[in-house]
Amino acid sequence: MAKILLVDDDSFVRQLFKGLLRTNEIALRTASNCAEARREFRTTDFNLVILDQRLPDGKGLELFSEMRAERPQQLAILITGYGEIREAVSALRMGLFDYLTKPFENLDELDAAIRRALETDRAYREIISLREELQANDRHPPIIGRSGKIERLLLQAKQIAPLDTTVLIEGESGTGKELLARQIHRQSTRSNGPFLEINCGGVSETLLEATLFGTEQGVFASGAEPSSGYFEKADGGTLLLDEISDMGAKLQASLLRVLQERSFARVGGTVLRTSNFRLICTTNKTLVDEIKAERFRSDLYYRINVVAMRVPPLRERREDISVLALYFLDQFNCKFGKSVPGLTPAAMAMLESAYWAGNVRELQHAIERAVAVSTDQFITPIELGMSERKADIPESAITDPALSFREARERFEKEYFTKLLQSAGGNVSEAARRAGIARQNLYSYVERLNIIKK
Repeated sequence: MAKILLVDDDSFVRQLFKGLLRTNEIALRTASNCAEARREFRTTDFNLVILDQRLPDGKGLELFSEMRAERPQQLAILITGYGEIREAVSALRMGLFDYLTKPFENLDELDAAIRRALETDRAYREIISLREELQANDRHPPIIGRSGKIERLLLQAKQIAPLDTTVLIEGESGTGKELLARQIHRQSTRSNGPFLEINCGGVSETLLEATLFGTEQGVFASGAEPSSGYFEKADGGTLLLDEISDMGAKLQASLLRVLQERSFARVGGTVLRTSNFRLICTTNKTLVDEIKAERFRSDLYYRINVVAMRVPPLRERREDISVLALYFLDQFNCKFGKSVPGLTPAAMAMLESAYWAGNVRELQHAIERAVAVSTDQFITPIELGMSERKADIPESAITDPALSFREARERFEKEYFTKLLQSAGGNVSEAARRAGIARQNLYSYVERLNIIKK
């Protein structure tokens, strides 16, 4: 259950929020001044603090600064009047999640802002938990995501991991196929055995053959010592052939014989050897199409396609982008010795709407660049350099310094939701799913912005 602290001396506002947030998913506590808020804050770990700028015994932003000093990841939304917007805008770079202006003209927009903040808090907490788990177990990075597609993929991996059967993992470059292969190995009965991988397109065919099969003495140079290959070294463990679609025809035939006969000889040798390894293959191409083009053997395909798994591209699981972005933010903060606290809502919205042709790897590089150029403040679209990338949001949506913050935000929202609906084929439910907001809230946005009229 999410815990929210509302700090406002106006009894009408307190009653308004009590009615708005009356659900089984939210526990609302209220305070009418800074002193009460401090007492509440010391005793409860709140997911979100909503505070008025003008309080009887102080200012909301000053109170928020105290809270952030005690809990650096604390999220807050400021309630302010139109005359104090400038202060709120400057505070966005210092860690304020968002601000709302009184009087409240649109309760759906208010509700949407709260939901976005709670979702961001949830992602922060997931990253903290994940970091602690990785430090405790010294594990490799896991597949991160909470979308239905990722949950089903991880469940499938857990089910097939102990079965010791050959697995073919399909997916675009940068989706995390190698991470899935490692996860299958870790959850298998071979987890204590070796995990070896080689990219079939990253080396020459001669070197790939020697790496897999091993060599006898003097094959490549006079007096060279015999060397065992990955087939032998993977005995009792798992062998990953990454991007197997790039393997040449000769090696495809050789690999097929190994899988059929379960024996092989080193390059330059005649002694048959055996090895008990599990084979996992990945491909960023559709092997059926490669077979039709006569670039891949159909008999080898049927040998490796015992259990097929598909890692979805990032654009098919946009609800995972926020937690992935925060995970990479945490990584690069540690790597660069920085303390960038997070991303502004506008920056996160841009990430969630981008096409990501390079998938998770491209997102990782975008966050790395943003952290590298950041000055330990919240990342904005400027640090992301979204105008330099082919994002689904047009360049004109990036804030124009000649505009007021409100005008720039309205322009961004209109272009964002217009492009979002276009990418979803006009399907409001699908657009709401991609944006991570309730369907009725999306209707509220597009009607207010004159994108869709009643």
